[in-house]
Amino acid sequence: MELLGSTLAATYAHPRPTPASFLPAISAMASSYRDCFPHCNLTRSLSLPWRPSTYYKAASNSPALDPYCTRSQRVSESTTLPFVSNRTTLFTRYTPDDWYRSNLTNFQESNTSRHNSERLRIDTSRLIQDKYQQTRKTQADSTQNLGERVNDIGFWKSEITHELDAMIGETNELTDIKKKLERALMETEAPLQVARECLFHREKRMGIDLVHDEVETELLMEVDIILCCQERMKVHLDKAVAQLAANRASQHELEKDLSDKQAAYRIDDKCHHLRNTSDGISYFCGVERVDATVSVPESWAKLTDDNILRSQSERAASAKLRDDVQNLLVVTANEMWNQFNKVNLAFTSRIAETADAKNKIQIHLAKTLQEIFQTEMTIESVKKAIKDKSAFLKVAQTRLDERTRRPNIELCRDMAQLRLVNEVYEVDDTIQTLQQRLRDAEDALQSLVHSKAALEHDLAVKANSLYIDQEKCVSMRRSFPSARRLAGFC
Repeated sequence: MELLGSTLAATYAHPRPTPASFLPAISAMASSYRDCFPHCNLTRSLSLPWRPSTYYKAASNSPALDPYCTRSQRVSESTTLPFVSNRTTLFTRYTPDDWYRSNLTNFQESNTSRHNSERLRIDTSRLIQDKYQQTRKTQADSTQNLGERVNDIGFWKSEITHELDAMIGETNELTDIKKKLERALMETEAPLQVARECLFHREKRMGIDLVHDEVETELLMEVDIILCCQERMKVHLDKAVAQLAANRASQHELEKDLSDKQAAYRIDDKCHHLRNTSDGISYFCGVERVDATVSVPESWAKLTDDNILRSQSERAASAKLRDDVQNLLVVTANEMWNQFNKVNLAFTSRIAETADAKNKIQIHLAKTLQEIFQTEMTIESVKKAIKDKSAFLKVAQTRLDERTRRPNIELCRDMAQLRLVNEVYEVDDTIQTLQQRLRDAEDALQSLVHSKAALEHDLAVKANSLYIDQEKCVSMRRSFPSARRLAGFC
């Protein structure tokens, strides 16, 4: 007997193969008969169908031959007639030994079959009992696992519900601060329009007054600050919009996960309470081969945990964004108001500087006129010097030309020839230098003339600049939103 729980790979499960036949083949029998009965012709008698031809031949020779004659008579007549035997005696296929061996084999196979059958019955009874206990234990384990699963789902449901409530509250608070930021952004349009109008009017200044003075710098800085504040407000507004979208997306994931958890809780709770006597149970052939699962317990718990962590992260980011927006509103209001005061001070200083600049321009204009006169005198002296050097160049080149007419061997490269060549090069270089200096002087004169024209034009536009700064720009800047309105409180 095998031990409890062993496999069925016993001897009865794999019966011994049938032993090879111990009987000789038909073809072998002919030779054995031929040896026993040499006077019998069995060549044709072994052909199919079975036909004892020898017996019929003997009967045809002696029709009165009695097949039941005695052995003495057959022996005495063998000298004259062929051997005749009974068909059963002559043509039997097996020997007594074969017969005994066949019975012994059948007995052994019977004993083996009965022994295997007995072992099979005992093992089958034990197998039925073991499998029954195993099936009950498996079902109990499955029921316990379903109960634990239901508890896990219930725990995550409560966690998701708590986080979902917190996320809804944070989304409402972020929506309120977003509306406040939008109001503050609208209030910055008026200061920006005033600064741009001032820049536009100051573009009507003429000549040298179109400079980037302190007023211009402060106005541009004011525009930049307002635009920067608007840009930061827009960035935070976009962040608020994106954060609201992220909050709603996280809220949607939580709601979806909660809905899935509720459905799974109902299904698993129903499965947990199913028993063998419950209604609605049935066969679903092949369902165990269909693997419709898409996750494992680790990934299942990680998904919900990730959703909660994501929601918590989004809530933290949303709370930080609300604080940043609140601080931004205060900072931008202070920056714009401080820059507004700086621009007003720059306008006051610039108006005083413009009147003083007129006197300085007149002084520079007088100096420029004097320099123009001196530069013109220099140009005349350079021209006279160039003219004087022309005669020296003509004499040297004429001498060289005349010496080229010397006959034959007289064309000698003597010291006079070399000195004349050097003289031509030196005079020509001197003339080139003076001409370059003449061009430089003329360029300087043109620059002085241009400066003179610019100074004269600048004197004409000072009154226009004072009118623009005093009458137009300063009067426009008397109205400016309060810091509270710039912070979005009104």
